[in-house]
Amino acid sequence: MSGGTTGSVAAIDLGATSGRVILGDVGPNELRMQQLARFPNVPISTPGGLHWNIGELYRSAVEGLTTAFRQEPRLASIGVDSWAVDYALLHEGRMLSEPFHYRDSRTAAGVKATHAIVPFPELYRRNGLQFLPFNTVYQLMAETDSDHGIGCLTRADSMLLVPDLLTFWLTGERIAERTNASTTGLLDVVTGEWDIDLLGRLHLPPALLPALVDPGTRVGPLLPGVAKQLGGTADVVAVGSHDTASAVVAVPMDAATSAYISCGTWGLVGVELEEPVLTDAAREANFTNEGGVDGRIRFLHNVMGLWLLSESVRSWEAAGETIDLPALLAAAASVTTPVPVFDADDPRFLTPGDMPERIAEYCRERGLVAPGSPAEFVRSIIESLADAFSDAVRTASELSGRTVEIVHIVGGGSQNELLCQLTANRVGLPVLAGPVEATAIGNILVQARLQGFVDGSLESLRSVVAAAFPPRRYDPR
Repeated sequence: MSGGTTGSVAAIDLGATSGRVILGDVGPNELRMQQLARFPNVPISTPGGLHWNIGELYRSAVEGLTTAFRQEPRLASIGVDSWAVDYALLHEGRMLSEPFHYRDSRTAAGVKATHAIVPFPELYRRNGLQFLPFNTVYQLMAETDSDHGIGCLTRADSMLLVPDLLTFWLTGERIAERTNASTTGLLDVVTGEWDIDLLGRLHLPPALLPALVDPGTRVGPLLPGVAKQLGGTADVVAVGSHDTASAVVAVPMDAATSAYISCGTWGLVGVELEEPVLTDAAREANFTNEGGVDGRIRFLHNVMGLWLLSESVRSWEAAGETIDLPALLAAAASVTTPVPVFDADDPRFLTPGDMPERIAEYCRERGLVAPGSPAEFVRSIIESLADAFSDAVRTASELSGRTVEIVHIVGGGSQNELLCQLTANRVGLPVLAGPVEATAIGNILVQARLQGFVDGSLESLRSVVAAAFPPRRYDPR
């Protein structure tokens, strides 16, 4: 990879359980990262529903950026990524309420209302998205339901997805970055533009939706008041603002022969394509076509992911148990008795609650012996995830026509040795694990390319990732 001089950029990376601010120093054949802030992302449960504490996330991000400017006064730019689908409604620039959490139960009403007007097969042909009950289109339709909405939609003059909301607070500019917009269900999967006809049929006002921009677009400078607060000024750049889009940038793969698993709270399993796959078979397999950086298509399936583990740990701790996660994972790796393999995508596992009891309930319904100890529950979860991951890899290959020779796991799940080995065993292919902070790396590289610190295609960016963060190999056994 060639490029200009070395420079520094900052990534705000918001995950469903925690957020980070990471400083990246990037130049020709150079990629160094430093975590400046890490903070929890704790939802707020109220009688009105489950919400994100977006104000606290912004405060924590600003604190991290302040540290970034103290450490690197010549910071060139800032990029924001987060989870998908969730949004804030605004009126005259003011947020009308905290964004709903995608795990809030109100979305069922939105699904029913949407499919009554546009049946799912037609919706899939238009937006290419797998059925997930929390896709933005369903959430917005729930806002119109008198029993489940809170009246904000009729008062709103704009809607901003979570990373675009932070970009707006930093710059005053309202935009919709395309990779995250592609998860809303309101973007035409073929043209990459807002589907105005669909909005009209659903009686959703097109004026809510801001102008679309591509990853690598300079949005604008920091607002003067924000710059003063942070102690410096910089551009804000649209990156692959859907965290998986940024993560896929940093998968050190040959896209022609590889599948990827971006594994954190969710496990996103798929392949990178040039064109969407909109066949009936893809719809029936519940595969999604989401936008990627440089116009690529992320053809993938959402698996419940490490949420199953984290929510189980939360349940045990709430019951008074002390959980040492590394020790628990080691104990799970040592389990020799058979454990049940369950469907990780069963809808009962989506919402917060007693996850071990739900897993036990699933087993009882099918005449299976439920796990008896936390170690057995964890082993059952990891076996089930590995099974779901391997099935999704094989299905992605069949539906896309791609021959998969190697599987890459990035994100937090790449540190889970048992998960990586069991996935290799079940899929019968080598697994390459890492980097852990793939999302932040992809965020940083898209910014750095715009700033001229590096150049080249996604393939050349990935070669630098492979050199800076050599993956660990797991062969099937």
